[in-house]
Amino acid sequence: MQALASRGDWDVTVINPVGLPPVKLQRYARLADIPLEEHVDGVAVHHPRFTLIPGLSAPFNPALIAHAILPLARRLHAMQPFDMVDAQFFFPDGPVARRVARALDLPFAIKARGSDVHYWGKRRLALRQMRRAANEARAVLAVSAALGQDMQVLGLAPRGVEVHYTGLDHERFKPVARAAARQLASAIPELGIWSQGRMIACVGALLKIKGQDIAIRALRHLPEDVRLVLAGEGPELDALRALTRQCGLEQRVQFLGSVGHEAMPVLLSAADAMVLPSEREGLANAWIEALACGTPVVIPDIGGAREVVSAPAAGRIVERTPEDIARGVSELLEDPPAQDDVAAYAARFSWSANAEALNRIYRRAINS
Repeated sequence: MQALASRGDWDVTVINPVGLPPVKLQRYARLADIPLEEHVDGVAVHHPRFTLIPGLSAPFNPALIAHAILPLARRLHAMQPFDMVDAQFFFPDGPVARRVARALDLPFAIKARGSDVHYWGKRRLALRQMRRAANEARAVLAVSAALGQDMQVLGLAPRGVEVHYTGLDHERFKPVARAAARQLASAIPELGIWSQGRMIACVGALLKIKGQDIAIRALRHLPEDVRLVLAGEGPELDALRALTRQCGLEQRVQFLGSVGHEAMPVLLSAADAMVLPSEREGLANAWIEALACGTPVVIPDIGGAREVVSAPAAGRIVERTPEDIARGVSELLEDPPAQDDVAAYAARFSWSANAEALNRIYRRAINS
């Protein structure tokens, strides 16, 4: 949205509702501190609250969200009329966009990311709402062609899918010579990784579906000098630490927690490979960011994997097992591609291209 707004021919307003339970819970404390309104790089972002019941209200969240944000949407529309409504996830955002667009008599678009289709598309009540929204949307987008095919099977693309790839900041994500990046990463307090030996990185929230446990188990099939760093936070942290101890890998696995935007390119450039054994993805930003830093990826055949890893220099597509992950990493360690050759496979992903594609898609939606 920032890239679209920076073009100068679009005014962008983001309504990003925050769901809070009716009683205070510690795990929602950080969300409660989010301001009601902020401006981020010229984009107005509103955070109205809606009430949710953890673990129970998910199928009904579209109605709860729409009820909470419609007064704000009507007020903003009266102040400066919108041309269209956009949903950046298929569920719950898509059904919400349908309700808001109907109330304001506007066209709307929906974008699918991956789990919003693969997870919610298997749940009857959610799928019914998603299909209703897809039938009325002027444009339906997906982050990869593979995800678009899955959407068609689920009946979420009655008039086809616009493939809209992620963007990338090439000024930030670019190759740093690996040896220099390792030394730099070892000196950055936020990272403090090993300066010696070979290293693979696993970047993603610590969730079961991301498969960090598979990456840890794969380490047992790799030489002793190969280490693994995990960048991310999440509910699986304790289980993954326990698995590391169980496998006797405490000296070869490092948990970095959340890594900031400034440090992430250094970390990725320092790694010999980036591994992400996810159960499902649309097209992971981490794949593209790693490639842009000259680091090949080892990933399962999910989502848009084959649209990203289109040649051996970009990495390996393997089965989602420790043995196959280790085999893919071993091949890259034995014959590492040049960083510039790897980075070439991320060249087509940029925020300017992303914004230009959105501009074309949205204008067609408005004028159709």
